[in-house]
Amino acid sequence: MTGRLRLLAAGCIALTVVGLPGAAAADKANPSGLGKDLDALLASAELTGGQAGLVVRDADSGAVVYSRQADSLLSPASNGKLLTSAAALEVLGPDYRFATTVSSSGTRAGPVLAGDLYLKGTGDPTMLARDYQDLARTVAASGLRTVTGRLVADDTWFDSARLGAGWAWDDEPYYYDAQISALTMAPDTDYDAGSIIVKVSPTEAGRPASVELDPPTDYVRVANTAVTGKAGTASTVDVDRAHGGNTITVSGSIPVGAEPDSEFMAVWNPTAFVASVFSKALADNGVRVLGGTAYGATPSTVTQLAGRQSIPLSQLQVPFLKLSNNMHAEILTKAAGRKVFGAGTWEAGLRALSDKLTELGVDSTGTRMVDGSGLSRMDLVSAGQLASLLMTARSRPWFQSWYDALPVAGNHDRLTGGTLRNRMGGTPAANNVHAKTGSLTAVSALSGYVTAANGEKLVFSLLENNFLADSVTDVEDAVAVRLASYGGAGSSAAAHPLPPREGRALRSGHRAGLECSWTKMC
Repeated sequence: MTGRLRLLAAGCIALTVVGLPGAAAADKANPSGLGKDLDALLASAELTGGQAGLVVRDADSGAVVYSRQADSLLSPASNGKLLTSAAALEVLGPDYRFATTVSSSGTRAGPVLAGDLYLKGTGDPTMLARDYQDLARTVAASGLRTVTGRLVADDTWFDSARLGAGWAWDDEPYYYDAQISALTMAPDTDYDAGSIIVKVSPTEAGRPASVELDPPTDYVRVANTAVTGKAGTASTVDVDRAHGGNTITVSGSIPVGAEPDSEFMAVWNPTAFVASVFSKALADNGVRVLGGTAYGATPSTVTQLAGRQSIPLSQLQVPFLKLSNNMHAEILTKAAGRKVFGAGTWEAGLRALSDKLTELGVDSTGTRMVDGSGLSRMDLVSAGQLASLLMTARSRPWFQSWYDALPVAGNHDRLTGGTLRNRMGGTPAANNVHAKTGSLTAVSALSGYVTAANGEKLVFSLLENNFLADSVTDVEDAVAVRLASYGGAGSSAAAHPLPPREGRALRSGHRAGLECSWTKMC
């Protein structure tokens, strides 16, 4: 086995595959009962012309139960988060917390600071507007009223690369493709860092629609041409943001009596967004900053006035994996690079994660990761490698919380079922399958754990690429249900028809192939 390491022009690590070791390189003979059923499912017309890799292993013995294209390198979409989340737990530890601090330099004379005020972030994706208000209140409670210098926003914990290699340009306005910054803010407790909610509501027929921002801010400008339509007419609201700025356009029509349409949009330059919000919070709490806002590093000698720590990484795994949060993945990648190599970059972070993935049973010379989320089309991994990770993870002390953070099939609680909450309900897979989903146009994946009908614990990984169907999740669900019905070698299982899809109908258009959580459909 040989491989070579190279650097892409974008500064991300690419691991070029030369060969794969051992028995995993060849497909196994598939047992007659289960094997025939899985072969038939993977022969679905929805996958015509595409590729599918599927590996099923006994979780206790490691024995291969089924294997098809186990070593074929495929785009994992959000199944890449399995690699990132597990390796980040190894690098950072389940108790890792992000810190945000407010410090001062210069001299203090009663309520006056003759110097600068520094707001420093380390990437905390759980910071909300109210948290910056709390920091401002703490600063004011210290008795400070006037800062003769500047408010300096410090995002230097990470580098200035905001978007990952291979991310689609036309996804850039949307929250699931938000920019990465060490100083960031989320609009709600899904912790969609770097984004803002645009709420469009009807008024009176023929009148302009109402548009509100959450959190309220002057940093983002709204250009609203949307109108209120007659009751019963279709909603045609469209929310967009042009590249390179923070003017959000709202157009179309929303009918009288309709529920508000809330769209999550990425902001341009999260650091400046946070600085604007915190500056206002200081003013609201009676602290004047005379020198305006600047950007730079916090000096080594400062006096801390306020601080906040995030929830631990073990708890952050829940919104991260249940809702397939891309920003969490990228922030954790850069945080890993900062911890191991002292550099908050994708290059350093991917190196740090790659080293730990080797310890987790993944041959990193047989994968390519250029980001942490799987949003890039340049990422490549095999079903065999993901199955190995799922096997090895069971021996780690953090495994139970990681397993619990995976979406659970058919469980309607949003932060339990996650992206599987509307799938496989009423089947043997419901409240049984714990698995990570993954979806981009022409890419779909499902990898995780299932207990078979005979009590056998199984791990499985299914990756599908290059298909023309709008979705192949029905194939994935049928595979998972069949595994949940598995009674052992030579057994047969009755067919379990899948129930109709639940939840909101998926919108058409260029975002139709994305994770349901990315379009707030689940």
